[in-house]
Amino acid sequence: MTVTELLARGELTVRGRIQEASNAALYCTVEHDGERAACIYKPVAGERPLWDFPEGTLAQREVASYAVSEALGWDLVPPTVLRGGPYGEGMCQLWVDGAPGATGEELLALVDADEPEPGWKAIGRADVGGGRTALLVHADDARLRRLAVLDAVINNSDRKGGHLLPAADGHLYGIDHGVTFHTDDKLRTLLWGWAGEPLTGEAVAALTALAAALEPGEPLATRLGALLAGPEIEATRARVAALLASGTHPVPGGQWPAIPWPPV
Repeated sequence: MTVTELLARGELTVRGRIQEASNAALYCTVEHDGERAACIYKPVAGERPLWDFPEGTLAQREVASYAVSEALGWDLVPPTVLRGGPYGEGMCQLWVDGAPGATGEELLALVDADEPEPGWKAIGRADVGGGRTALLVHADDARLRRLAVLDAVINNSDRKGGHLLPAADGHLYGIDHGVTFHTDDKLRTLLWGWAGEPLTGEAVAALTALAAALEPGEPLATRLGALLAGPEIEATRARVAALLASGTHPVPGGQWPAIPWPPV
């Protein structure tokens, strides 16, 4: 049985609630035929309405983000499904144990400098109080760079430091993808360090394969059709095409705050 099959078919038991989550996020176990895993269950009924996203769609957007991540071939989002549960339909995502002491925020830093040190990329100046600013930087890390590409594709409007999950095996995951796939440009992220720089050859190859997978009638396009509105899928195709046409990482558009708040 695959992990997604276990998440979709297993008996879901609520064990607790993630208190710091802005929407209802329940820590659960899922069991089927002697197999068991920990997971996060976010019921649609626990979603707070947002002014700019259709009500009751965040769970579907999380599942769609996982589907696109898998199509890119980078395993950036933990396995995620849409299923029923004790509080109705919601998204169910595999719980990933983080590396001891790691929060994702160690990939970010504030430095009293005008330019980043080698191995770091500049995001921008940040107010640190007392009329002072510091340079906000993130690690020049290939794992983060892949996430930056994914975020550009899914139009992620909330890539915070706390949404980076370094796993115990060294893999880096991105989590919390409920505010994605808007038809307007809403990219808000801390991963602007490569803005305007050429995409890697790896990214171009992955985006080329994704463009083909998004064609009408392809399995991925059909799957997204059950999760997103038609114009949102068209906008996703357009973002992939624009990335391939420019060959570069996107730059802030200036019509929407480029960095989420709070940043962590």
